[in-house]
Amino acid sequence: MNANNNKLWSKENTSTSQLIESFTVGRDKEFDVLLAEYDVLGSLAHTEMLEGAGLLTTEERILIHKELNNILDEIRGSRFTIDKDIEDVHSQVEWLLTNRIGEAGKKIHSGRSRNDQVAVDIKLYLKAEVLAVKEEVRLLFDLLISLSELYKDKLLPGYTHLQIAMPSSFGLWFGAYAESLVDDLELLAAAYHITNKNPLGSGAGYGSSFPLNREQTTRALHFATLNHNSVYAQMSRGKTEKIVATGLATVGATLSKLAMDCCLYINQNFGFISFPSELTTGSSIMPHKKNPDVFELIRAKCNRIQATPNELTLLINNLPSGYHRDLQLTKEILFPAISEIKACLQMTRLMLSNIQVKDAILEDGKYKYLFSVEAVNELVNKGIPFREAYKQVGNQIDKGEFNFDYKQQLHHTHEGSIGNLSNDKIVKEMEKVLQKFA
Repeated sequence: MNANNNKLWSKENTSTSQLIESFTVGRDKEFDVLLAEYDVLGSLAHTEMLEGAGLLTTEERILIHKELNNILDEIRGSRFTIDKDIEDVHSQVEWLLTNRIGEAGKKIHSGRSRNDQVAVDIKLYLKAEVLAVKEEVRLLFDLLISLSELYKDKLLPGYTHLQIAMPSSFGLWFGAYAESLVDDLELLAAAYHITNKNPLGSGAGYGSSFPLNREQTTRALHFATLNHNSVYAQMSRGKTEKIVATGLATVGATLSKLAMDCCLYINQNFGFISFPSELTTGSSIMPHKKNPDVFELIRAKCNRIQATPNELTLLINNLPSGYHRDLQLTKEILFPAISEIKACLQMTRLMLSNIQVKDAILEDGKYKYLFSVEAVNELVNKGIPFREAYKQVGNQIDKGEFNFDYKQQLHHTHEGSIGNLSNDKIVKEMEKVLQKFA
């Protein structure tokens, strides 16, 4: 097999202009390297099935498997590249195999289209990456719960409309983001289940006249089930990527909001938290500056990640059934977003592991009216109607006569309040969600 003519669709006496080839391949090879391991795993499962279908002899299958496993070792050892003259990872693997074992290598494409090769590679890759993101989320969740417990007695002003509102606590704040991650993983778990379906054997989208055993390859590749309808197996391209992107975007939304809070709270006008100097950046002309650049970039990157489902929607929205080359671009939209969300989760964990929380924040006089609702509720507990109590406290504030000793009179006991964080319940909810990835 000649590398210069090594395209799975090439025929004798045909050629493609270099300009056309460069445009159509685009950045595909850059992202195909990420799929190399899964392409070999797909070929191992497919050729084992071909032996059972009588399309490979046992000797051929053994020879093919031995060399495919050698190629797999090269990939896992970072010794695999796609040659300049080879179009994609599928062609590279088949070319290496045929060069090394001869004619038997040319048989591995029987009953298979490049379309379902790409589909199975992407699904295997996305399964692994969703599990990796899930694990990063779990680690951040555990940290947030531990911080919530550690700082549960440290009070913090709560804001609405960016105006001083009611008393909160660091325990409540950290716990809120922990519970947000629980809901984020619910969506990511749904994406995982949709991804965990085998498209291999759908061919170009219309099946094959070969006696393929799709249940066998489903088991071999550890998919939960298969995409039963061959047309839908191809229609799931793009759709699967969009659903995974939606799960990532939800995690990104939580991280972006948390990052924004940290940018506010580190600001001198708030001054609730701080970080070691080595985790912040300075100014080229202002020697006092400690900028929250990490959180600003987490915020920006996660906002971009939240746009990924929309970008994929615009890419695939008006495509009819069947394969279209447009789908090639899903990789360059989604794959970088996966890398970014993992990095943002890791950096958030690094920063919060080094957070420093200020003591006695609420003793500052500007938070005096933070306890107006507490004062109203105290009157209501004494039997005064709420509207009358509200009016009395409002009049005290207007006259400058309001005074409330929050240290003696701050009693929140219901579930999810300052005095009852319900972190044990939140942990149990997370445990239930994590089981959905099994």
